[in-house]
Amino acid sequence: MKILLVDDERRIIEVLEAYLEREGYEIHCADNGIDALKKVKSVQPDLIILDLMLPDISGEEVCRLVRKESDVPILMLTAKSAEDDRINGIIIGADDYLTKPFSPREVVVRVHAILRRVKKSEKVERLEFNGKKLAIDLEKKEVTINGQEIMLTPIEYKLLTNMALNPGRVYSRIDLLEKIQDEGIFYEGYERSVDTHIKNLRKKIELESRQPEFILTVFGMGYKFGGVADAADITV
Repeated sequence: MKILLVDDERRIIEVLEAYLEREGYEIHCADNGIDALKKVKSVQPDLIILDLMLPDISGEEVCRLVRKESDVPILMLTAKSAEDDRINGIIIGADDYLTKPFSPREVVVRVHAILRRVKKSEKVERLEFNGKKLAIDLEKKEVTINGQEIMLTPIEYKLLTNMALNPGRVYSRIDLLEKIQDEGIFYEGYERSVDTHIKNLRKKIELESRQPEFILTVFGMGYKFGGVADAADITV
C-alpha cells in the first residue's frame, strides 16, 4: 500500500519513511503543499500523512482540496494541541490527528488502524442485525426495518453505519462528531447537536425509542451499537 508523507521537516520525513518502509509500505514524499497535491493525483496513495504547517499553502487547505476529489484517509500531524484545532482538523476532512512531538511507533500504529478500518468498511456490502430486523445495504445506502425501507438524513446514515460496523464499541460525542465531519457540524453546542441526531435516528429505527435495542446510551461516556450481527455479505 502507498503512503504519501507531507512535511517540510526533513528529519521527520526520514524517520517516518524508515519506520513505515520497515512495515512494508511504499513511501512517497512531499515537502510542500503544491507538490503534495500533484502527488495525490499521480501516486494515488492509500493514505496521506499531512503536516499542517507547510511553507506554501497550509495543510488545512491541502486537506480541503484533496477532499473535493478523494476520500483517501488523512492522518494530520501538527504542533497545535488545542481542542479547537483538533476538532477543526477533523471537520475539514482528516481521519485522525496527532500532535508533535510524537513517537514514530505511534504513527505506525495509527496508520495500521486507519487502513484496517478502511479495508473493513470496503469489504462489507450488507449488514443485518437481530434476525434481519435491521438491515443496512452499504452499496445502495438503504436501511430497512423489518423489510420496510426508512429514510435517513445523511448525518443519521453516517452515525448508524459507523456504529454498526463496530458493534459494542463506545463512541464519545467527539468520536461521533468526527464521523459526520463533512456535514458541517462545527459550532458551539455541537455535543447537543449529536444528541439530537441520535434522538432522531432512534425514532426511525427503534420500535420503542425509550427502550432502544440498537443505539444504546453508555452513561457518562457516549453511545454504542447494541445490535447482534447476523451473517454479513462479503465481497471476494
